Amino acid sequence: MQEINDILSLIDSHFGGSQWFVLLLLGTGLFFTFYLKFPQIRFFRHAIAVVRGKYDKEHELGDTSHFQALATALSGTVGTGNIAGVALAIHLGGPSALFWMLMTAFVGMTTKMVEVTLSHKYREQTEDGTISGGPMYYMKHRLHLRWLAALFAVATICSSFGTGSLPQINSISNAMFSSFGIQQYITGAILSVLLALIVIGGIKRIAMVTEKLVPFMAVAYILGAFSILAYNYQNIIPSVASVFTNLFSGTAATGGFLGATVVWAFNRGVNRGLFSNEAGQGSAPIAHAAAKTEEPVSEGMVALLEPFIDTIIICSITGLVLLSSGAWLEKFENRFQQADTVVLAGRYNEDNPEEKATVSDHILGKKLQPLYTGKLHVEGGRITNTDVTLLHARSFAENVQVKQGNVVYTGELDVKNGRVEMPLMKDKQVYLTGKSLLHSAPLSTEAFKRGFLGDWGQYIIPLSLLLFAFSTSIAWSYYGDRAVTYLWGSKYVRLYHIIYVAGFFLASFTDTTIVWTFSGVTVALMTLPNLIGILLLHKEVKGSVTEYWKRIKR
Repeated sequence: MQEINDILSLIDSHFGGSQWFVLLLLGTGLFFTFYLKFPQIRFFRHAIAVVRGKYDKEHELGDTSHFQALATALSGTVGTGNIAGVALAIHLGGPSALFWMLMTAFVGMTTKMVEVTLSHKYREQTEDGTISGGPMYYMKHRLHLRWLAALFAVATICSSFGTGSLPQINSISNAMFSSFGIQQYITGAILSVLLALIVIGGIKRIAMVTEKLVPFMAVAYILGAFSILAYNYQNIIPSVASVFTNLFSGTAATGGFLGATVVWAFNRGVNRGLFSNEAGQGSAPIAHAAAKTEEPVSEGMVALLEPFIDTIIICSITGLVLLSSGAWLEKFENRFQQADTVVLAGRYNEDNPEEKATVSDHILGKKLQPLYTGKLHVEGGRITNTDVTLLHARSFAENVQVKQGNVVYTGELDVKNGRVEMPLMKDKQVYLTGKSLLHSAPLSTEAFKRGFLGDWGQYIIPLSLLLFAFSTSIAWSYYGDRAVTYLWGSKYVRLYHIIYVAGFFLASFTDTTIVWTFSGVTVALMTLPNLIGILLLHKEVKGSVTEYWKRIKR
């Protein structure tokens, strides 16, 4: 299984995880932003009016209202990226990463508008009377590239599992277990039943649920975040300033944080911003295609609001909570993740400025230091080697203990090129614990403890993850549903739903690491044909927008 994961990681590194992929996504958004003369600013008020129903007409073709389509699409994007993604971006790139997340969302507003406009324009009515749309339809009807449309549809089905189902329930069940002690399979069973009841009802039931769930979960999360900001009000202005002051100089090493370069902040901010709002991926157009309107551009206007709500509002609030709390600079007791653990050859002292700078340069890729290969000798849970330095989560690891199950471990651990091999002995995993920086959801959890609620604040994160991730699973079931309809017709949708819910349950108590990696590949396979398609049709988009405004003025 590890070999398969390594192969998928290699493929992903050349596509979704590569520099050119990020630049293509960002470049497409920038191109359309200038080409359409900043529609995210000029059309913002009009987009709000469309969502409110000002231009609605009776008896227009579609399955959902503008607001329901927006809520369904948001339920697919407002998720773990808003909590864990922001924390990971700041952990890797420092405060300036938040700025690049916001800039990515700004240009992503235009990308969303363009892809939704085209997908809505070429949607179809299926044999069961429902509406089916998405990038595969403009690829088929306008570009006449059926093979590209089929590739996109297959990638969408794979992503519905890799992005929307399996990792989401895995995150929920693990959060519920660590916070409340609820066994993973119990969480999985309960949510699987709820998911089945919702998705089998089709887009109308999905829209009814998401139009209530999305506003509730967003408001609840924002109120919880504001309680942290109010408690740390004196740190808000310095936190905002830090986002901009390090923009062109990088973030210096402070506390346990070993620093970040400008390039690193840019890469992490753009990467996490795109992950958060999915602009250009082609997923949201599937939800918006169901909206009741004969004006494709008007639905594009609605989609323009998604990155604003998802990233500019919610991710900004999460970022300010992390920065104002100071949690991103501090080390906490935690169980070390194998992928985040590195062993350097040689002893480095964090209290020595020169040695700390040397390790910082290694972390940032400026000047790599030798990695250790050999054996770690462990006695009573303590590593006795004096010629190595353990790093975890890009920080010096402290108070490191080696355990097997709940008892301290004595023996040896093999290390190859800085990576520790954790053996499974007597059905009990050997693992490391200690103090280090945190990232992703655990970092957000610690930050939310630093408010008026105290330790009770930590429960905001697992409950928010429950709502955010579950809503993502609901939305992606519909995306996969429409891809199945495109490829094989609506008669196979029920079978897809059964497999989707079954996989959802099984993933609640199994390892989904390989699924996350596979998801990265399928996201790239969705995004690349979609970006190429909308760039090829840029003149048609501009013409459609011009004609739309003429009709609105009349």
